Amino acid sequence: MTSLERVALTLQHKEADRVPVYPLVNSVSRNSLGINYKEWTMDTDKCAESIIKTTEELGLDVICSLTDLSVEAADYGQQLLYFENEAACPDHNNRLIKSIDDYKKIGVLNPRETHRMSEHIRMCDILMKRKGHEVPVVAFVFGPLGIASMLRGQAEMFVDMYDEPETVKKAVENITETLMEYCKALMETGVHAIMFDTLFASQSILSKDMWDEFEGDCIERLAKYVHDQGCMVMIHNCGNGIYFDAQIKRMKPEAISFLHIPDDCSSFEETKEKYGKQTTLIGCINPGWLLNASIEEVEAEAKKEIDTFKKDGGFILSTGCEYPASLNNDKAKAIINVAREYGKY
Repeated sequence: MTSLERVALTLQHKEADRVPVYPLVNSVSRNSLGINYKEWTMDTDKCAESIIKTTEELGLDVICSLTDLSVEAADYGQQLLYFENEAACPDHNNRLIKSIDDYKKIGVLNPRETHRMSEHIRMCDILMKRKGHEVPVVAFVFGPLGIASMLRGQAEMFVDMYDEPETVKKAVENITETLMEYCKALMETGVHAIMFDTLFASQSILSKDMWDEFEGDCIERLAKYVHDQGCMVMIHNCGNGIYFDAQIKRMKPEAISFLHIPDDCSSFEETKEKYGKQTTLIGCINPGWLLNASIEEVEAEAKKEIDTFKKDGGFILSTGCEYPASLNNDKAKAIINVAREYGKY
């Protein structure tokens, strides 16, 4: 059974030959070519090659195009800081939006003509042509409210949301229009799904009502557009107390990649019981915990998660967020080996 066949059955909530597995080892794949994080981020061909090489070496069941959360913000003109061994991020001392008036800078872009989004589109095209016939390729897109926070800063944006809500909403609307065209271009490569990062839809950042007010309508339109084109919608949200109910209502996702227990559940067992038939669950090994865990502990945790979520399909074993960039592949291999053996149906 190919990874594509295995994941397809899983997304239909059917039991395949085994539980699919893909620890989010994106940035660690740079080690396969011996390049640093900055070069991996900036060189599309090397980035794609390292992801493909690592997918083949480890036998990953999914390819996700995540590089960093600054792709879209960079194309709006946000200055970024690039590092040797960690993800690029905005220059916190030089935000694009420095005042309320600066929200006017946020117009609608053509992602086919900007630098980083166009290169991400090209990378997805490479991944699809090389591996899409046997491994599902998922294009990663940061949500509109998250992009706005990259341009303004979270704390400052939260104040603006109270003081000047319509100004923030207009910027988020323009970002959404840009993402519509971005998703269209990504889907033209043939990717099997678009994964939206909706980090703000969690108790760790915003109330459910506030998230719904500022991002709900926009993310619903994006998800509907993707579905209307015959492509799957997935969510990644590693926030604490993720709002499964509100996001499922808005987005109707085929799968949710998560780290923490949803706000309306008391355990992962309840999460499986409540949401396991509504969407495919992806997760949820804690990547921070992996840093100091032994191989034996990692194997035990992977088995525990399989025991919790495996029944009746609808589960992909993964880390709840990106696999630590500072680790080698040993713990990822341990997770994968458990899925191959212990995860058999």
